Amino acid sequence: MARCEVCGNDYGMSFEIHAQGAVHVFDCFSCAIHRMAPICEHCRCRIIGQGVEADGHWYCGAHCSRAEGRVGIIDKV
Repeated sequence: MARCEVCGNDYGMSFEIHAQGAVHVFDCFSCAIHRMAPICEHCRCRIIGQGVEADGHWYCGAHCSRAEGRVGIIDKV
């Protein structure tokens, strides 16, 4: 068993995520999202999915990137 680094739950079905040379342990996807998902720099929501990156800044979509003055980014529909 391993202890979740977010909630501290010691769970037999915990899992590891290896990212950027570090190993993270979680007991559920909710805790993994809480710790690992980037935050939109405009609306502050967690980016679950692709999001958009512009000049090193992360946004949940083109609308938020445009609201921050980024140009040339469009959402695919």
